[in-house]
Amino acid sequence: MSIDFAQRSVPKMQYATYPSLVDQNVLITGGGTGIGATLVEAFALQGARVSFLDIADEASLAVQESLAGCAHLPQFTHCDLTNLDSLKDSFAQIAQQRGPIGILINNAANDTRHDVTQTTAQQWDASIAVNLRHQFFCAKAVLPSMLAAGGGVILNLGSISWHLALPDLAMYMTSKAAIEGLTRGLARDFGAHNIRVNTIVPGAIRTPRQTMLWHTPEEEAKILAGQCLKQRVEPEDVAALALFLASDNGARCSGREYFVDAGWYGA
Repeated sequence: MSIDFAQRSVPKMQYATYPSLVDQNVLITGGGTGIGATLVEAFALQGARVSFLDIADEASLAVQESLAGCAHLPQFTHCDLTNLDSLKDSFAQIAQQRGPIGILINNAANDTRHDVTQTTAQQWDASIAVNLRHQFFCAKAVLPSMLAAGGGVILNLGSISWHLALPDLAMYMTSKAAIEGLTRGLARDFGAHNIRVNTIVPGAIRTPRQTMLWHTPEEEAKILAGQCLKQRVEPEDVAALALFLASDNGARCSGREYFVDAGWYGA
């Protein structure tokens, strides 16, 4: 019997409970939409004190309001992460208001497609700034908090795209490949201070943006054909992995890449 996996209903994720995340100060970049919004929700439901940065004010405020029943109301701060002064000020403000940041999730990115033959130096610089540069400077900005707390966790969001060599994403894939090198470097440099650093590599995640812009029925069929598991990967699947890696259950995990892609090796 043939099963239409693309149309299969997805039950709501039942996250494991991690006591070590209760009251933890968590900072998530790009938390207003997509995977980021799901990460904000997942950590808030664990009882963590979640702060999140974004430039999408309306969507971010809606996320914040939707979680009013949590033990700690997530706190949204408008911040353009490509502005390094704004980034530094936002981190300092959050640490002053909520205490040392123990968990940083570098999620913000922009995967807009592009034609290499039409790109400019300015577009290259903008792509690096929004997809790579801020992850380094966010890690730098959070270091004083983690040193004060005696340790911490940094999770960088990578991408399956460069592992598959997807088309029209050369600048984006450059950044995402570099994130894995950045993770290993930071894990080595920060490890002596009990700070763990890992990369989460999402596959083809079914977010509203991807569905609206690129994941047509035809593209979805190609994705499923290339995956070992014939179900779409949801933002909640990424959040479930992030919860584990951020918790004390992941205490010996550092300097590595962890895939959540349903075994996607391309069509």
